Amino acid sequence: MASSSTDIANDGSGSGSLSSSIQERLFQRLLTSVLPNDHSLDGDSSGSVKDPRPDTAERPAFSLTTMSHNFRRFNSRVGIVFIFQHRLLRLLQWKTPSHTLSLCLIYTFVCLDPYLIFALPPAVILLFLMVPSFVARHPPVPNSVYTASGPAIAPPSEVRAVSEISKDFFRNLRDLQNTMDDFTLMHDKTIALIGPPTNFADEKLSSGVFLALFFSSIALFISAHLLPLRLIFLVLGWTFMALAHPALQRVVIETHAAHLAPKERRAAEAADSWVHADITLSTVPETREVEIFELQHRTTSGEYEPWMFTPAPYEPLSPARIAEERPKGSRFFEDVRPPIGWEWCEGKWTLDLGSTTWVAERCIVGVEVEEEGERWVFDQEREVTSDSRHQPSRAMFIEGSDWPAGGPTSADGIKAQAGWRR
Repeated sequence: MASSSTDIANDGSGSGSLSSSIQERLFQRLLTSVLPNDHSLDGDSSGSVKDPRPDTAERPAFSLTTMSHNFRRFNSRVGIVFIFQHRLLRLLQWKTPSHTLSLCLIYTFVCLDPYLIFALPPAVILLFLMVPSFVARHPPVPNSVYTASGPAIAPPSEVRAVSEISKDFFRNLRDLQNTMDDFTLMHDKTIALIGPPTNFADEKLSSGVFLALFFSSIALFISAHLLPLRLIFLVLGWTFMALAHPALQRVVIETHAAHLAPKERRAAEAADSWVHADITLSTVPETREVEIFELQHRTTSGEYEPWMFTPAPYEPLSPARIAEERPKGSRFFEDVRPPIGWEWCEGKWTLDLGSTTWVAERCIVGVEVEEEGERWVFDQEREVTSDSRHQPSRAMFIEGSDWPAGGPTSADGIKAQAGWRR
C-alpha cells in the first residue's frame, strides 16, 4: 500500500492500478463464493471418483491474482521451450537436409550400439550449450581467422525472462495459444481413436480387442527376447524420418488412397465379422427377486390408511421401531426404485400371500397373521384389563405362527390394537 500511495502522489497514475486491484479483489470474492473449496475438489463422500492428483493442502489455493501473476511469469520464460520445439520440427520436416541426415546417423549409431546413449547427454551439453556460450564470450573478429586465444571481449550469454511489453512476450503468447490448440486436437483425436474400442460401449468389439491384447502379451512375454530389437528400432526410426519428408508424404498418401485403403476396409470388415459372429456374450441378465412391504397405519377411527412402501417390515422388535424412528421408504408405489446398478424387469409385481412363511423365517414376534384375504401381518394386540387400564400397558410377545387367528381378548372383552400392519 505504501508503494501505491507513492505512485499516486508522484504521477497520478496509481488510480488505474488501484481500480484494477479493487476489481480483482471483487472478482476473487465472487469466485470464492462460487467455486468449491480445495477439499471438495478431491471428491466427496457420495461415492464419486476421487481426483488422482495429489493433495494440494500445502499449495496455494486458486486465486485470480496469483493465476495472472504466475501466467505472466511463465509466459516470459517459456520461449526457450518453443524455440526447441520449432527447431525439432524443422529437423523432422527436412528443412535443412544435412541436419536431418546428421540426426538420422546419430540415431543409427545409438541403435547399433545402445551404450552410446550414455554419451549423448554430455555431448549435447558440450555442442549446444558450452561451445555456443564460449563463442559468444569470445566472438570472432571480422575478416580474420577465428582464434580462441586471448581474453574474453563480450559479456556472457544469459537466458533471461523477456519483458511483458516486448515482441518476444507476444510471440510466446502466440505459440502458447497454438500449442494449446494442437494439444486439444491431438487429445480429441486420441480419445476418438482409443475410446470406442476400449470403453466397452460395444462389448463385442472391446472383448475382441481384449482377447487380441491378452494373447499378444502372452506371446511377447515368451518370445520378446528373440526379437532383433536393434534392427527393429533402426528400421522404425528411418521409416518415420523418411515418411516425414514432404516429397515422400505425397507419394505415400497417393499410394494409400489407391491401393491400401480398399485392403484396409476389407481387413476391418473381416475383423468386425469375426468380432460380432464368433464372440458370444451372455445375453441373459442376472435376475434377483426383491420384496417390498406395504406399510399401513391405524387411525383413531380404527381404519388403516396407506403409509409407506418400505424394504423392511417395521415389526415391533425392529431396531428402528425400538429407537422410535420413522419407517423409511417411498410414499407411492411408483416411486420404488431398484438397488443401485439394477433395473426392474418387465414382469409385474406379485402379491405375497405366504405371510406366515416370512414371519417364521425372520423369527418375528409380537405380530399376528391374517389367515384369509390378503394375509396382512398386524402388530400384536395388547391386553387391557379393568385393573390395568390406567397403568402402562404391557405387550405380550408370542411367536406369530403359534398365535390364534382371532388374537387375544381380555376378560372384559376389550382389545387394544397396535398401530401398524404390513
